[in-house]
Amino acid sequence: MSKVHVGISGWRYAPWRGVFYPKGLAQKHELRYAARAVSAIEINGSFYALQTPERYAQWYADTPGGFTFTVKAPRYITHTRRLKDIETPLANFFASGVFALKEKLGAFLWQFPPNFQFDPERFEAFLARLPRRGDQALAIARQCEARMHAVGWDAIAPRQVLRHAVEVRHESFACAEFAEMLRRHGVAWVVADTAGKWPYAEDLTADFVYMRLHGDAKLYESGYSQAALDRWQQRIECWAAGRQVPGARQLSPRQPRPRKARTVFCFFDNDVKVHAPADARALAAALGIGKPLPDPKAL
Repeated sequence: MSKVHVGISGWRYAPWRGVFYPKGLAQKHELRYAARAVSAIEINGSFYALQTPERYAQWYADTPGGFTFTVKAPRYITHTRRLKDIETPLANFFASGVFALKEKLGAFLWQFPPNFQFDPERFEAFLARLPRRGDQALAIARQCEARMHAVGWDAIAPRQVLRHAVEVRHESFACAEFAEMLRRHGVAWVVADTAGKWPYAEDLTADFVYMRLHGDAKLYESGYSQAALDRWQQRIECWAAGRQVPGARQLSPRQPRPRKARTVFCFFDNDVKVHAPADARALAAALGIGKPLPDPKAL
């Protein structure tokens, strides 16, 4: 099940120290530890501020071969600009050094706020603008502000395949029109478990699946029971095998095209009470892709 990546959303949380992270582990080694305990991490810092080529290169160096990152796109684009006049912000993002992650870059996550309603025209234009290959991203990045031209900003492999996933939080998106729009552009609908607060659907709109598990009883706080983990395991195994789960909750009646396999990204974001790393490791073990906890002395 090498195409399944189960991990955590972020890695730098004070409550994790002495619980998930061994007591006394230096903060500078937390990523090295986390990346050897799970197989994937969703980068959150990029949501709040543009990072640098040096930082992405360091994250690449701190993680083992076969590790996978996904990158959360800037809230300046999704929350502040709300997809209006985003040509320069989009260029700045792709010029910020994210491609220094090289082959460890799994996908981009575009998360939208709960008060952002579905605007078909605006979203159609946005999805059409997203680059699907490295050379397309480089063409966009060249339109960035001069301040972004740090060493390594253009380290983009021209043929690198780029994936995009969208997480929405307003009920107006829970419609067949949006699901079909995502499918036309090959962008994944994020299967988001939010304790019933925001829209949930299981439409497969791309050649991969992107899941975010925020807590099934209390948002960001509750851990997952064994029964809940079993349910997610069954879904992941079905999706990874290229099939849709029986009785899937879909926005569109259209069934996805069968595939031999689908890559699945699954991230636990129920971090408030340190459930995320434990739940991620338990699910990975059930899927047969678990890792032993690393020896902090070997980092």
